[in-house]
Amino acid sequence: MRPPLPDPRTAGTVIVGVSGGVDSAVAALTLLERGYAVQGLFMTNWDDDDGHCTAAADYQDARQVCRLLDIPLHRANFAAEYRARVFEHFLRTYAAGDTPNPDVLCNREIKFGVCWEYARRLGASWIATGHYARIEHRDAGPRLSKAADSAKDQSYFLHAVDPAALARTLFPLGDWTKSEVRRRAQEAGLPVHDKRDSTGICFIGERPFTEFLSRHLALSPGPIETEDGRVIGEHRGLSFYTLGQRSGLHLGGRRGARAAPWYVAGKDRARNALIVVQSPDHPRLLTEHFEVFDLRWLEAPVPASFDCAVKTRYRQADLPCRVRVHDEGSATVTLRAPARAVTPGQYAVFYDGAACLGGGVIGRRVAREATPAHASSGYNATFAAEGP
Repeated sequence: MRPPLPDPRTAGTVIVGVSGGVDSAVAALTLLERGYAVQGLFMTNWDDDDGHCTAAADYQDARQVCRLLDIPLHRANFAAEYRARVFEHFLRTYAAGDTPNPDVLCNREIKFGVCWEYARRLGASWIATGHYARIEHRDAGPRLSKAADSAKDQSYFLHAVDPAALARTLFPLGDWTKSEVRRRAQEAGLPVHDKRDSTGICFIGERPFTEFLSRHLALSPGPIETEDGRVIGEHRGLSFYTLGQRSGLHLGGRRGARAAPWYVAGKDRARNALIVVQSPDHPRLLTEHFEVFDLRWLEAPVPASFDCAVKTRYRQADLPCRVRVHDEGSATVTLRAPARAVTPGQYAVFYDGAACLGGGVIGRRVAREATPAHASSGYNATFAAEGP
């Protein structure tokens, strides 16, 4: 059942984040058709002219869409805020050897942070975007839920948004599938109906990632080792690799090893060593317990211990788990079955059915088998004793 929307006759101005893509265009169109007073806002959050950022072309697409819809289009530049609140954290996390997800911070700090404040100064009562998610506006506060299209659901990236901002947010596409959105855009004559979806880093775009990262982080080469400590290659720096990674290791065949791909299984930061194994389901890549910190809860109060489901990466199937909350900002998660490549720096997002409860940053994890030689290789060997 579709969550009730505010009455368009009394809602006031709704400012839609118009990105130049098909989703935000149809979000604006849908609200107009429902009788809302709609204006558009295009954000520029990355201003390095290096040939990869598509902001200029996207702005022209946004202008054309708003012209066809006959709505005003505002333009704002939040590049300084993006660098300070998102990109610097992104670099610090990589430098520490973990793997961040900047889209979560981008939503919390920029799209539903400084952008919402800017929209309020423009006179907006509500903000809307083309995200695939649902919000139920309740007296007890907003409830964020998964979208109807499970393949496009973006609630994972929205779990950390301030509930006060969600309370003034509309997601018109929550009940739509992507194919329905494209079909509606084509029927309405919107020029972006067949525009390719954007990918890559939030607002930075698609680019050779290792090359981009090396412009901001110093290379720190070290040994690539097997789980028994045999050196079989050299890495560029622990920051450039993530748990479970297969490509980019440049190992090929190695004497005494099976003719099988290699996978990153851990990082020994003390020795600057990258640990690799030859099975995608190796015990070192499987995790049953991990810690979460910097928790942000959307549903309160939170019990001291409860069962739910968790996603440890986007588009992952829900994993049944038990959560033991230590304090307001941290918890221990015990999975009902081992999961592969639970990666420090990524986000664990909790669900009760379709409802998003909140989430936090994945910290220490424990692999199913840990040997003393590599006890610091991406997990903490003593964590098992601390778990439930």
